[in-house]
Amino acid sequence: MTRLLITLLLLGAFKAIAAPHVLLILVDDLKPALGCYGDLAAKTPHLDRLASRGMRFDLAYCNQAVCAPSRFTLMLGSHSTSTGLYGLGSELRKVLPEAVTMPQHFAKHGGYRTESIGKVFHIGHGNDGDPLSFSVPHFKDKVIEYLDPSSTEGGQLTREEALFTNQKLNQIHKLPRGAAFESPEVQDDDYADGRVALEAIKRLQAAKQRHEQEAVPFFIAVGFVRPHLPFSVPKKYWDLHDPQKLPMPTFKDHPVDSPRVAQKRGGEIAAYKPIPEGREAFSPELTRQLIHGYYASTSFVDAQIGRVLDELDRLELTQDTIVVLWGDHGFHLGDHGIWTKHTNYEQANRIPLLISAPGITAPGSHTRQLAESVDLFPTLVELAGLPAPQGPQAVDGVSLVPVLKDSGARVRDHAYHVFPKSKLGRAIRTERYRLVEWKTLGAADEDAELELYDYQTDPLETRNVASERPQIVSQLRAMLDRHSAPVINKQTR
Repeated sequence: MTRLLITLLLLGAFKAIAAPHVLLILVDDLKPALGCYGDLAAKTPHLDRLASRGMRFDLAYCNQAVCAPSRFTLMLGSHSTSTGLYGLGSELRKVLPEAVTMPQHFAKHGGYRTESIGKVFHIGHGNDGDPLSFSVPHFKDKVIEYLDPSSTEGGQLTREEALFTNQKLNQIHKLPRGAAFESPEVQDDDYADGRVALEAIKRLQAAKQRHEQEAVPFFIAVGFVRPHLPFSVPKKYWDLHDPQKLPMPTFKDHPVDSPRVAQKRGGEIAAYKPIPEGREAFSPELTRQLIHGYYASTSFVDAQIGRVLDELDRLELTQDTIVVLWGDHGFHLGDHGIWTKHTNYEQANRIPLLISAPGITAPGSHTRQLAESVDLFPTLVELAGLPAPQGPQAVDGVSLVPVLKDSGARVRDHAYHVFPKSKLGRAIRTERYRLVEWKTLGAADEDAELELYDYQTDPLETRNVASERPQIVSQLRAMLDRHSAPVINKQTR
C-alpha cells in the first residue's frame, strides 16, 4: 500500500510539472470581426467559446500588415525593422541563416515535437516558407482556391493562384483574374481549411498517443486561410448572414490632411473580378457582396477551428494545452475607400489575439494592455517554463505572462508597427493615439511626413491632427526614438 501511494504521488508530481502542449492557431486576414469582440454581425460561436476560456486582448497589433513579414515577426519575435524582412518574397534563411524561430526554440529547449499545418509561414511570391522550423515536413494546402469553373474562366490558372504557387511569376499580368467570391453547394472539406482542420485532428490524435507512450509534448501550428481572398466558402456560410444587416463603411475617404504616401487605392483587391481595375469607386452592391463574403468566410473558418477545439476536448487535452488564436493582420472593408491591408491604419493593423493558458488565465477575461505579434514568442516560452529566447536575431517582444495573470498589469506603453512604401512608415500606437512617421531612410527628422490620430475623439481616423498637436507628436516621436534604426537589405521589397 505504501509503495502504491508513493508511486501515485510521484505520478501526480510528474503531471504537475509536465510541459504544457501548445496549439497555435493562425488565421489569414482576420480582423476582430468576431462576436467576442462585440461585433453584432459576426457569427463566430467557436472563437467566442475560446475567448470564454482565456484572455482576449482588445488592443493587439501586428507589426506589419502583410502576410509574410507578419509571420516572420511572430516566429522570430523580431520587428521587420530589426531583420529587414519586409517583403512577400523575403527569404528568411538568406537574410538570417542562423535565426532560431519559436518552434525551433521549443524543440531545442523543451524536447517538443513541432509540426505545421496549412498556412503558417507564407509560401508563394517566390517564398518557400521555412522547413527548418519544424520537426516533420509541412502539410501544405491551397490559399487561392475555386470549385466553380466559372470563377476561373473555365479552369484557367489565375493571377493569384500563380503567385501563391510560385508559377509564372514573370507573367502574372498576362493571366486571367479569378473571382473575388463564390459560394457553391459543397462540403467543408472540399475547401482547404476543412482539410487543414481534418489534418489537425489527426495530428492531435497521434500527438496524444505519442505523449502517452513517450512523454513528448507537442507544438502544433495550424494555419487557416479564409477570410483571405477569394471569399470561396460553402453556400451555407453565406446563408448565415443577411447582407442587408452587415455593417457598411461609413467614412470612405482618405483622412483629411493625410500625406499621399499613406493613402491607398486598388492593390491586391484588383487581382479579382468583378473589381474595377482603375480608380473607379466600388458600387454599393459590390461593396455589400465583398463584406458579405468576408463575414461568410469568417464564419467558415470559425467552424473549422471549432472542429479542432472539439477534438482537443474529446481527447481530454484542453487542460494541458496552451491555445492561442492570432490573426496575422487586419483588413480594410471599404473604410477610407481601402480594401485588404498594406497600410498603417487601424483596420489593417489591429488583430484578434486570444490566449487560453489553463491555470494562468482567468476564463472570460480581457485586457486593454497593448500587445504586439512579437510578444507571443517570449510569452509562450515563459508559459512553457523554457529559457527566454536569445536570438541570435534581435528579440523585440516582451512576455505578456504578467498580464495573463492580472489583466490590469502593464508591460509596455505602446505598440509598434511599420509599413514600407516609397518612404518607410513607422508607427506608434498608444491606447489613445497613433503617430506615423513617413521618412526616407537617412533623411533628417524635420523632412518626415507625420500622421496623428486621436481614437478617443475620432475612432474612424477622419482627420490627421499632427499639425494641431505638436506636444503629443513630440511625446510619441520620443517613444519612436527608443526603437533601433531600421535595417535595410536586398530582400526589403
